[in-house]
Amino acid sequence: MIDYRIDRGSGVPAYVQIVEQTERALRMGTLQVGDKLPTAREVVAATAINPNTVLRAYRDMEQAGLVELRRGLGTFVTRSLARPGAEDDSPVRQELTGWLARARAAGLERADVLAMVTAALDAHDNEHDGTTPGHRDERRRNA
Repeated sequence: MIDYRIDRGSGVPAYVQIVEQTERALRMGTLQVGDKLPTAREVVAATAINPNTVLRAYRDMEQAGLVELRRGLGTFVTRSLARPGAEDDSPVRQELTGWLARARAAGLERADVLAMVTAALDAHDNEHDGTTPGHRDERRRNA
């Protein structure tokens, strides 16, 4: 089961944080098809957010085809987002875990690490698709 954490200082709406954390768990294989999400009541008790916020996140995920709401039974995962190489025991994850340990030991904070990873991904994508980030974002909006 997933334990949601809400960062009230992030500026990201709580329902979006729930969706993002669920998607991350689906990508990492932490959540799998058939798994039950915590009830809205459980999420509210753990995070002190409004029940309607949880229900909005669950409805958004249902509309995206990630979960199914079963009245009286709960909310269940219907689709995986996991890709090969993301598993806990994959060589890629092991390399990343080692790199993160070195980055933290060097004094980098979470925001520093995220900025470095985002910049590296952008540079990699630019090299492989021949566009600048602005052009790629524009293409996505027009798709």
